[in-house]
Amino acid sequence: MRPVIFSQISLDLKHTRLFRSPSNTDDMAEEAKKLAGYAAVDNHVQNNQVVGVGSGSTIVYAVDRLAERVRQEKLNIVCVPTSFQARQLILQHGLTLSDLDRHPELDVAIDGADEVDAALTLIKGGGGCLTQEKIVASCAKHFIVIADFRKDSSALGQQWKKGVPIEVIPMAYVPVSRTIAKRFGGEAVLRMAVSKAGPVVTDNSNFILDWKFEHIHNWKEVNIAIKMIPGVVETGLFVGMAERVYFGMEDGNVGVRDPPVN
Repeated sequence: MRPVIFSQISLDLKHTRLFRSPSNTDDMAEEAKKLAGYAAVDNHVQNNQVVGVGSGSTIVYAVDRLAERVRQEKLNIVCVPTSFQARQLILQHGLTLSDLDRHPELDVAIDGADEVDAALTLIKGGGGCLTQEKIVASCAKHFIVIADFRKDSSALGQQWKKGVPIEVIPMAYVPVSRTIAKRFGGEAVLRMAVSKAGPVVTDNSNFILDWKFEHIHNWKEVNIAIKMIPGVVETGLFVGMAERVYFGMEDGNVGVRDPPVN
């Protein structure tokens, strides 16, 4: 199922119509991220709200637009981050920083995704922040996802080939990896760092396994089953959480996908 082209919907996207023809796919993807981020902020953020700020490359554009609106419209906005990166973005833009201790209920959370399927099931955690991202999303009245056209799939695994991230307690990574492979097939590989020796360490001081699954599963059941394995902290499967996804498209429009009607 392809997303509905956003130009067919009566919403003001004047801020996203500055699309220029990019020179290559990477440039096109960056423009698409900006389109999605701006659309989400313009249509879901209002005055006097507490906003969950996601992590990753696409959220940078959403925070840019959020800060712009706060300055121009004198909005009173409080931001709750999902990671160290998100916290730094909030501070760098001069936005009001808070946490779940002070604001345990959020009006809206905006975050990216590594892949989105037709049912709005997400794979998240490519940047290693899946646990905080899921916590913040679960505390929000509305969870809005932003992505570029490369993240749009009819089924998980179609576009994203790096597997489902699973945050684990360090001492448990070997038994958890073996259990996942035995019960669900595929391979769960310890994620290694690029600019340091050894594995990636999350903001929570845990490790990440990337489960490269072999076939489509019932993701709700698999998510619950994996979380029940001793040593698993959280999975990067976000099932039944996203209320809407905005896709920045290659042609300069914005696509929108809502959950399917059962």
